[in-house]
Amino acid sequence: MAGFDLPLLPTATALGVGLLLGLVAERRKLDNPGMTAGLRTHTLAALAGAVTLWLGMPAFIALLLALAALSAVGYLRTVSEDPGLTSELALLTSGLLGGLAMQAPLAASALAVVVAVLVHAKSNLHRLSRELISDREIADGLMLLAFALIVLPVLPDRPIDPHGAFNLATIWKLVVLVMAIGAAGHIAVRVVGTRWGLPVSGFFAGFVSSTAATASFGQQARAQPALASSCIGAAMLANLASMALFVPILLAVSPALLRASGWILLAAALALLLHAAAGLRRGRAVAAPPPTADSRMFRIGQAVGFAALIAGVMAVASLLGQWLGPGGALAAAFLSALAELHAATATVASLHQGGIIDLAQGRWAIVGLLGASALAKSVVAFTSGGARYGLRMTLGLASMVAAAALVAGFT
Repeated sequence: MAGFDLPLLPTATALGVGLLLGLVAERRKLDNPGMTAGLRTHTLAALAGAVTLWLGMPAFIALLLALAALSAVGYLRTVSEDPGLTSELALLTSGLLGGLAMQAPLAASALAVVVAVLVHAKSNLHRLSRELISDREIADGLMLLAFALIVLPVLPDRPIDPHGAFNLATIWKLVVLVMAIGAAGHIAVRVVGTRWGLPVSGFFAGFVSSTAATASFGQQARAQPALASSCIGAAMLANLASMALFVPILLAVSPALLRASGWILLAAALALLLHAAAGLRRGRAVAAPPPTADSRMFRIGQAVGFAALIAGVMAVASLLGQWLGPGGALAAAFLSALAELHAATATVASLHQGGIIDLAQGRWAIVGLLGASALAKSVVAFTSGGARYGLRMTLGLASMVAAAALVAGFT
């Protein structure tokens, strides 16, 4: 407390926090006249939190106890039939954030915005939780969170076999990815409809795992056959997004190979884009209703089966790579592309950068990686979405490989 000078920025932040929360509270008083804390009360509480923490922790604790007592009195005096505790907790939060502003102004500001949004969006949040989200969706969401936040952290993130082929954490991440992409697609379609929900969710899912997206959209196509064309278009966009990641990988590892294979990747991307557009156009003509609130967001059994399939492929690739020795590195890259395309791309780029393969071999290696990935995804498409989905996905992926091979033959 040298000089008895309050620090300017933290104090101003505390003032801003109080004004923000007080403004939201003042607006809420229009609908609930029984509320006692408004603009001035929240602002004073935040400033008091800053000043008392500056004075010392005992003064700050005394302020929090006083605010709790005032909140209790205000709660008992409210005239609302269903008062709740939001306004009382918000007042206490103003004091806490005012104190936090003295230690971490940026964190206090960010949390104040979050609190303001939560308080202001009361009716929207109530409608979301009570009307828009079903018990089935809540159950699926809790299952996904449990798999991601409880099961995944306790699994060992290291190989569990002598050959280093099986990593339980990696396998379980695939399960979570398929479930998460399925949930994201379900939510997107429910919010914006089948016309835009599936392609948007599909494209962004491709940056995470195009193979998982292919499996997830296959499950949705099997569950809702009327959406098969839209699911195919979304899966093609997922593969297009996945291919876009070739650029930063090759740029980081081997820029020369990127320049040499640029036209190959562009031709393959155009083929995918054409098939995506065709699928989405057919899907637009089908009057398919979006999934209902009681629809399953994902199928756990299919997600586990997909992860087991990919894990088996990765194990075979790892073992063959060890048995073939250094000379089999390129063959091992092709095998690993069956499961993980981007790691295989980095392997090929490093082989060229190290002088093991030349530019011509590198270009054809890129085509080979696309072919191996297309083969694996075609199998996934048949197993997850059935014959119709599998055939059309295979046609689109085959055209991607053919376009890449055609351009590679002329360069």
